[in-house]
Amino acid sequence: MNTDDLQKQKKQAYNLNKVQKRLRRNAGNAIADFNMIEEGDKIMVCMSGGKDSYVLLDMLLNLRHNAPVHFDLVAVNLDQKHPGYPEDILPNYLKSLGVEYKIVQENVYGIVKDKIPEGKTACSLCSRLRRGILYRTATEIGATKIALGHHRDDLLETLFLNMFYGGKMKSMPPKLVTDDGKHVVIRPLAYCKEKDIIKFAQGKNYPIIPADLCDVTPNVQRAVIKRMLLDWERQYPGRLETMFSAMQNITLSHMVDSKLFDFKQIKAQEKQVSERIEIREIE
Repeated sequence: MNTDDLQKQKKQAYNLNKVQKRLRRNAGNAIADFNMIEEGDKIMVCMSGGKDSYVLLDMLLNLRHNAPVHFDLVAVNLDQKHPGYPEDILPNYLKSLGVEYKIVQENVYGIVKDKIPEGKTACSLCSRLRRGILYRTATEIGATKIALGHHRDDLLETLFLNMFYGGKMKSMPPKLVTDDGKHVVIRPLAYCKEKDIIKFAQGKNYPIIPADLCDVTPNVQRAVIKRMLLDWERQYPGRLETMFSAMQNITLSHMVDSKLFDFKQIKAQEKQVSERIEIREIE
């Protein structure tokens, strides 16, 4: 290896280490801010084979070595029986790490193809089916938490999806209890930027499972929102950071939801002020 190649390799290693530290710091902060992990937790790490789930597992494995509390990890992959799905990639990778894992096989693809007409978006049904299977699996393995790989950009996209198409000011919470009250879902990458995840995944050369295996019509609305946010960030660098900060600094009294803030009880304080002035004058 010549000098130029060696210098290039050192620079790449340095940059990868910087990204890794940033991801670990952001994941650690999110976990601490929302009390995502507690002593004795058994965390089911949902592994799709995409970049986000690999980085999620990497961050949690690192945290387990350094955290002040003890917790266990079980990686779970749902094989949805997509045609051409490479079944051996994730088991081989997880074995190489020595991570406990479980592969769940369910024909989600077949159900979706049967129920959704040609040309219609299947993401909603597919998501509901996956959630049900994963929640059931969490119960079977005795998991106390379910970890998902959604990141900061996913939270922002979901906020605008709900605003533009659902008429709601709502995103993905970093931590939630499922509707049946049986499971706690956590998103440790909630503070992590997608561009950092992409850089880290490329540097680590994870065995990524292609996302284009699903031939059902994709979620066009989410794609539109994603392009809009990327365009904003290109034109106005730092805008996504500012918007995410806004999600963490909400003033309910300056919104228009009377269910969350009691506007009816707002009254002027002029009488009390004038009374205080009169008392001071008498004194």
